[in-house]
Amino acid sequence: MIINEKEIYECLAAAKEATPEQVLTILTRARAAKGLSLSEAAVLLHVDDPVLLATLYTTAQEVKERIYGKRVVLFAPLYLSNECTNNCLYCAFRHSNSDLKRRTLTLDELREEVLILESMGHKRLLLESGEDLSRVPIDYVIKAIETIYATKSNRDAIRRVNVNVAATTVENYRALHAAGIGTYQLFQETYHRPTYETMHPSGPKASYEYHLTAMDRAMQAGIDDVGLGVLFGLYDHRFEALALLQHAAYLEETYGVGPHTISVPRLRLSGNEPMPAVPLLSDEEFTRLVAVLRLAVPYTGIIMSTRENAQLRDLLLDLGVSQMSAASVTSPGGYRADENKTTSQQFATYDHRSLLEIVRAIGKKGYLPSFCTACYRVGRTGEHFMEFAKDGEIQSFCQPNAILTVAEYLADHGDEATQREFAPLIDKWVAEISDPAVRSLTRLHLQELSEGRRDLYL
Repeated sequence: MIINEKEIYECLAAAKEATPEQVLTILTRARAAKGLSLSEAAVLLHVDDPVLLATLYTTAQEVKERIYGKRVVLFAPLYLSNECTNNCLYCAFRHSNSDLKRRTLTLDELREEVLILESMGHKRLLLESGEDLSRVPIDYVIKAIETIYATKSNRDAIRRVNVNVAATTVENYRALHAAGIGTYQLFQETYHRPTYETMHPSGPKASYEYHLTAMDRAMQAGIDDVGLGVLFGLYDHRFEALALLQHAAYLEETYGVGPHTISVPRLRLSGNEPMPAVPLLSDEEFTRLVAVLRLAVPYTGIIMSTRENAQLRDLLLDLGVSQMSAASVTSPGGYRADENKTTSQQFATYDHRSLLEIVRAIGKKGYLPSFCTACYRVGRTGEHFMEFAKDGEIQSFCQPNAILTVAEYLADHGDEATQREFAPLIDKWVAEISDPAVRSLTRLHLQELSEGRRDLYL
């Protein structure tokens, strides 16, 4: 059994009786960055006392920096198609949405999108698509991945393609693995079966079990980096968080590898969705949720999309977020300046800053923007990655590689003002590298970057 609803409800009921002393005891244990039990996470999800919340947030920041240091990974989504045979009530791509302008990119159109993203400075993409096997078969997705990797301009290139496509077969996951994908992401949307069945009335995605077991098939196919997620707001967020933790624990117990990433998209309604009333999260509830997930699964990368506004995204960097999309569009072909994005997008975005503006904002907060793809390319994936992540050793690679990638980004895509802002920061970050040999090699690579070399990493 992957999801045990009885256990979840029992934990949530007991959590309401927790005392402030019990909360502080849990937070003290959480500082060891060994995770939380289901019952401990349930208690923290009920914290509303301002003093205890402040301690929760401070603890989440400590744990995040203990594991990942100051680095924040940046990426962009790239939509292949908004054609879809599913009828997910919350999604603009739903089959019944006759107002949506449908489109599937040709490979030439895809190349154009990739060149635009490379011109911004992006190195990591998340490939997305609606589910329509007649228009977007697995062979097309594989060709799209090959096209992305082959599309280069000057010294710019996409170095890692992560993939978020519909639940599929072991055979198709093997094909994705062979194509050289990074992390395979798939969100359960909601772990509450009755809500799932209501929200997915028709189409291949209507099968709760097939969707829930997609990660099993992916791992059986050799994909050892997978990403989980929930569309928070479809059902009670506390239930969803605990179910997500059960799923993460199941993967670790069954395959020896927990989720490489956990995404936290929050449902935002346009008013045009044909769906029943749902328990949307407030900013305060959402903030607490992110902090609890960071403490519960310290080793995972927590991903924040542009569904959230700039102010909240910047705040959540302090409380657990370690990856975020930047300068995103959510429609196929949407990166073209002349494209009408609003008629074909999956959801509206609320952080409209450019990639350079986000890089600057991250730096001003004392964080280190990263475009690193090294782990995927040297085999630090799956269990090997977890060995480093769980004890915080991964930042011995993350810190120097992030420094090198942001230095490369600034050299090729930064303006003079941003380069001046980051010069002392880069010196500071290099000085913080504890291993003298690694510190020396990082300085050498920075010199080589200044001389024109690219794509340097440890």
